[in-house]
Amino acid sequence: MEMMVWNVVLTAVVGLMGFLIKSKFDELARISILLNRTREEVARDHITRKEVDDRVEKLVTHMDQRFNRIEQKLDDMQKGRTT
Repeated sequence: MEMMVWNVVLTAVVGLMGFLIKSKFDELARISILLNRTREEVARDHITRKEVDDRVEKLVTHMDQRFNRIEQKLDDMQKGRTT
């Protein structure tokens, strides 16, 4: 009789441990899926290095054109005063 009680207790403990381990592995799989989705969303929302380089190049070109116009105006003003 004592052996039967011991078997029932051990079976219950092993069953409970199995259930808890299965639920933890299921939760781990769910978190893994959420992490992958988050990585995809972050990658989608951020720009690539090439896009950054293109935008910086456009900005530099634009500012260079502006400075050239300012230099031209200053040169024109200087020529007007010296004449």
